[in-house]
Amino acid sequence: MSEKDTILIIGAGLCGSLLALRLAQRGYRVTVYESRPDLRITDISAGRSINLALSDRGFKALRLAGVEEKAREICIPMIGRLIHDVHGDTFPSNYSGRQGDYINSISRGDLNGLLLTEADKFDNLTIHFNTECLGVDLDTNAVTFKNKVSKEEFEVKSAVVFGTDGAGSALRKSYYLERKFLFSYSQIFLTHGYKELEIPPSKDGKHLISKDHLHIWPRRDYMLIALPNLDGSFTVTLFLSYDEGEYNFNNLTTAEKIKEFFEEQFPDALALIPDIASEFFNNPTGPLGTIKCSPWHYKNQTLLMGDAAHAIVPFYGQGMNASFEDVTIFDAILEQYEGDWELIFKTFEKQRKIDTDAIADLAVDNYYEMRDHVANPLFKEKRKLEMAFEENFPEDYSSKYSMVTFNEELPYHKAMIKGRAQDKAILNMIADDEIDIKDDLKTLLNKVQEETDELLEEDKIAGLK
Repeated sequence: MSEKDTILIIGAGLCGSLLALRLAQRGYRVTVYESRPDLRITDISAGRSINLALSDRGFKALRLAGVEEKAREICIPMIGRLIHDVHGDTFPSNYSGRQGDYINSISRGDLNGLLLTEADKFDNLTIHFNTECLGVDLDTNAVTFKNKVSKEEFEVKSAVVFGTDGAGSALRKSYYLERKFLFSYSQIFLTHGYKELEIPPSKDGKHLISKDHLHIWPRRDYMLIALPNLDGSFTVTLFLSYDEGEYNFNNLTTAEKIKEFFEEQFPDALALIPDIASEFFNNPTGPLGTIKCSPWHYKNQTLLMGDAAHAIVPFYGQGMNASFEDVTIFDAILEQYEGDWELIFKTFEKQRKIDTDAIADLAVDNYYEMRDHVANPLFKEKRKLEMAFEENFPEDYSSKYSMVTFNEELPYHKAMIKGRAQDKAILNMIADDEIDIKDDLKTLLNKVQEETDELLEEDKIAGLK
């Protein structure tokens, strides 16, 4: 290979390690620099989401790299949500009416470790840990690093540089600081943050609540969720305003106040968390934000991918899946235009950005749905109808959630446009008593499809598609 085929990747997180693995499989010489220690030998989970939801788009990318089955071995399938009300009563809400449609709880660290271990098998791939990127000279493609152990600073040049270094990307920072081109950037935070807690396993290592569900305690202004872990525990995440409402992160400052909050709003969860105050005080509070920027590339030299290009809030369970899908899309474009990096980068961004913008917007939408609407009677009727459509007409109907989560061939943008139209059609027709969910299902489906098509045509005329 020529010198131009050497690749440098900043960041060995989920996206970076999968990208490095795939490029190494293609025969490129790849060097990866990661600011954190090797997570396989050091616990570095503090402040980051411990477990994630892995679904079809993510599995497609892992399949491309030949590691799908190994990832499945460390997954816990979740068939749907289990909603907890303030009295401790629960009701299930499956993700799909189709058999075999489910999402998976997986440890971020375990999956990242799996990808790093697979990457280590390639002689043409080298990973350096404890090496922080300080910046990138966009003219020379020289990347400045600092070894966090020795404190030594050094420079590395490479023909092609990928920034997969997350929401705080050093490469993206260089884009707007160096002012070599017109660079648009926005970072929008929710007024809510998050804090992680834990429901421990039983004494015999079993899960204390159903491990087959993602648990949700929706309370309109705030929300608690819980995902199962392989050791019998649950990672519990509280989403709460920083400073608004009777209860917020800024005023939950005493053990008494925290206990009062949980006793009032999440009594069944409180009973499962032995020392709520200690966990609350010791675990950090993290922000929730969306990052959009453009362009993602500079000439034929550098490219942003994953959260560095399009960080999103976690409420559709698609952050990791979207980053993995970046690798799938990029790999197909690389196959088509290999050797012309600028064309590859331009084509990738043109094809991909509309979809990452869409999933970012959908993730914010789903926050309000999970927090406010899942217990709403109108929403329950809609979901009941959608479940029946998917169960009885699996080839003819998919809900917005199913299109996003279980159809890896459908771009996010198309799923968003059609899904929003379907939601509007069903909710309007139920609210206006135009349909009765007890009527013939095929007749109901035809009505919904006709109304959806009309809305899509109206959006098209209005230039909203």
